[in-house]
Amino acid sequence: MKEPVTEIPTSNSKIPTPHRPTRWWVWLTVCVTVAGCSFAAWRYYSPSPASTPAKGGVKGVTMPTPVYVAPARKGDMNIYLTGLGSVSPLNNVTVRSRVDGQLMEVHYREGQNVTKGSLLATIDPRPFQVLLGQAEGQMARDREQLENARADRERYRTLLKQDFIPRQQLDTQEALVRQFEGAVKIDQGQIDGAKLQLAYSRITAPISGRIGLRMVDPGNMVHATDAGGLLTIIQTEPIAVLFPLPEDNIPAVLRKMRGGHLPVEAFDREMKLNLATGELVTLDNQIDPATGTVKLKAVFTNRGMELFPNQFVNARLLLDVKKNALLVPSAAIQKSPQGAYAFVVKPDKTVTMRQVKTGPGQGGDISITEGLEVGELVVIDGAERLRDGSKIEVKEREQGRKGGPEQRGTPPPGGGTGKKPRT
Repeated sequence: MKEPVTEIPTSNSKIPTPHRPTRWWVWLTVCVTVAGCSFAAWRYYSPSPASTPAKGGVKGVTMPTPVYVAPARKGDMNIYLTGLGSVSPLNNVTVRSRVDGQLMEVHYREGQNVTKGSLLATIDPRPFQVLLGQAEGQMARDREQLENARADRERYRTLLKQDFIPRQQLDTQEALVRQFEGAVKIDQGQIDGAKLQLAYSRITAPISGRIGLRMVDPGNMVHATDAGGLLTIIQTEPIAVLFPLPEDNIPAVLRKMRGGHLPVEAFDREMKLNLATGELVTLDNQIDPATGTVKLKAVFTNRGMELFPNQFVNARLLLDVKKNALLVPSAAIQKSPQGAYAFVVKPDKTVTMRQVKTGPGQGGDISITEGLEVGELVVIDGAERLRDGSKIEVKEREQGRKGGPEQRGTPPPGGGTGKKPRT
């Protein structure tokens, strides 16, 4: 048999190499990346919609930017100072018993409004009636002894004139009269004390106000040394509000207080609901060094219980009224590193960026001290799409739309954001 012959490759023979697949996905990734960058560059450098020529229009003519405007007008600007305060009663009384004894009755309801002198509770009066009777009996005995001593003194005076008794006997009788007079005064004091104790057994309201929750029930023994008391009464009409203001406002507040009364309004926590209106009565005599503020006190009639003790409210003090101020909606004022400015509408339906100086603001309006004239139109919505010289198209809001410039002079949400103009 023939053995198989194995061929040995020579140096000139070609050795077959394994087939490597083409990396097509690498080229695909490169193509997608280049296309994305090209699209982004086209979007970045393409003209904005405002500068795109209208369909069928002349090439190079920009579309006007729609905006909302409002005129600068004259009006009164109220200058307010606001602080977060709390409602505090003018009087807060804890009613306690002034004598020891058993609480027999209560004559009030929890939460009841009472007037000064109203009967609130009764303590067992019998021990004090007994003491009063004893004092009156002692008084009657000592008074009779005094009358008898006075009669003897008159007899001794007559006998002394007739030289029937020595002078010493008359002096002794006069001393006895004075002794009984002192005893009668002591008895009168004991009677008055017993009557006072008896009066204290009837507990009355020391002030007019609203009663809190009952602390002691009838049948319990009460003492004059009890710390908790029987009940509390808080005066709610009128009632006070204490609120702080920065120390820098003290001179202006004092100056206005000398000229008359300053009204104060109490609002809820969200500063939306006006709860009551009162007036400022005083301010504290020192500044709190920890906060740099001073406490002010305003009084409200509170006849409808709009304010409740310890309630947190926003107190707004009307410090001054700026008459005939130039007002524009707050949304018209934009901010930039150079200061405040506004876009003013020109007769050719273009806008100019004008620097302005602002004063105090309130609500949706702000006062302008320099830079605008009465009647000039300012952009209040759409200013973020404008630059100096941009053409505009004035839009009118619906008359019934709440918050329109015709009603409050403020733009809807999103308008007047204060962004810089595009350059």
